[in-house]
Amino acid sequence: MTKTEKQKMLAGELYRPGSPELNADEKAAKAWMANYNAVPDRPAAERLVLLKAQFGTVGAECVVRPPFFCDFGYNIRLGDNVFLNFNCVILDIVEVSIGDRTQIGPAVQIYAADHPRDAQTRRDGLEFGRPVKIGADVWIGGGAVIVPGVTIGDGAVIGAGSVVTRDVAPGAIVAGNPARQIGKGA
Repeated sequence: MTKTEKQKMLAGELYRPGSPELNADEKAAKAWMANYNAVPDRPAAERLVLLKAQFGTVGAECVVRPPFFCDFGYNIRLGDNVFLNFNCVILDIVEVSIGDRTQIGPAVQIYAADHPRDAQTRRDGLEFGRPVKIGADVWIGGGAVIVPGVTIGDGAVIGAGSVVTRDVAPGAIVAGNPARQIGKGA
């Protein structure tokens, strides 16, 4: 059986992003974002209902401050009491999971979308994704970038403006570009 481009995308395989099925999903996500971001002072309970309608999983008491941007939304999994500040971007062509009580600063970018290293494959218009896993009780400072395939352990701290290019151990404090461990939490 031949897989659809969406099935390939969700499996993290090379896929063509311009398929009709994916275009329809992107259009729906854009409409959802326009609605979500349109009323900045919307009550938290209403905002939570909107998140649950678009995201794969949304735990209790999550807050995602608008504006917020994503590819699809349905590959985003939020634990309980997750907080995302203004202007966060999640490229969720495959799963992006964020654990309980994790706090994410403004303008953080989380990328699960990736591109082939081979120029010819890129010219052919193919892309793929690698899941991003962020544990519980993590703090990610404003303006940080998390690249595809990274896992951040429970209790880690990511310094503002850091570019996280490799896995972060539980409880580690990392900062810089590329992010390097600079300490260990209590």
